[in-house]
Amino acid sequence: MLITMSAIPLPTPVELSITPRDRRFGRDAATPRLWHGGRVEATAIYNALSTTFPKGEAFFVESVRAFRDGAPPKLAEEIKAFTTQEAIHSREHDAFNRRAVDAGYDLSKLEQRVAHRLAITRGRPPVVSLAATMALEHFTAILAHELLADPRHLDGAEQETADLWRWHAIEEIEHKGVAYDTWLNATRQWPRFTRWKLKARVMLLVTRNFLVDRTAGALELMRQDGVTGLRAWRLLLTYLWVRPGMFRKIAGAWLSFFLPGFHPWNVDDRHLLGAYPASASDETPKRKVRRAV
Repeated sequence: MLITMSAIPLPTPVELSITPRDRRFGRDAATPRLWHGGRVEATAIYNALSTTFPKGEAFFVESVRAFRDGAPPKLAEEIKAFTTQEAIHSREHDAFNRRAVDAGYDLSKLEQRVAHRLAITRGRPPVVSLAATMALEHFTAILAHELLADPRHLDGAEQETADLWRWHAIEEIEHKGVAYDTWLNATRQWPRFTRWKLKARVMLLVTRNFLVDRTAGALELMRQDGVTGLRAWRLLLTYLWVRPGMFRKIAGAWLSFFLPGFHPWNVDDRHLLGAYPASASDETPKRKVRRAV
């Protein structure tokens, strides 16, 4: 049985406004080398993540925009706003990465790995790139949710850099349904199982590459700080999987991607958007965001 677009529920809130916040971070002073509370493992994993964003988010934009023609008007407008947000994210993380290089880190191996992964994906049909974007956007959205829901993830971080990550997280939540809705529209004539099978296979591959590459990247940056071997592994795995345990805490949200009827907005976490104002001229609130239940 073929599924038409009208038969597919799209739970993206109709009143949701995707608002690009054009901010610049860290331009007035050098970012400390160990900006995350002096912790080598915390600094390393966030730096490793940031290394993926300039090229990665340009790829997301390219993949989604390829399917903008023929999209319903509301989705087309959301794609436009998504594109603007991601372009600003790329700019700010490129600036952040340059500050990491200025602090003494060599990011070249990490950047080469990102370029290699993207080159492989670009060699496949555009719908596969869209599926990869959809899967990675789910990853970024659930990481963003956890980052904002639990202030411990940025405890001790240098303020300007912490603001960068919170700002980015807000916008990742705000546009978390765009790639998925684009995928639903692009595959609206596909049988349900065919759609599920491709998205599941792509998510499993994306997950494997994400965990392997980000772990390897963080360990490489820790090596540059003189922390190697079993000590490096112990520090990093404890930070990611035990305390504060970012990767452990997103496991349930990751698994939900494979369930029938999944959509990113099945979890309405708009209450977390209050962590950063919609106006680019507003100041970042100093209060902590309450933890989601």
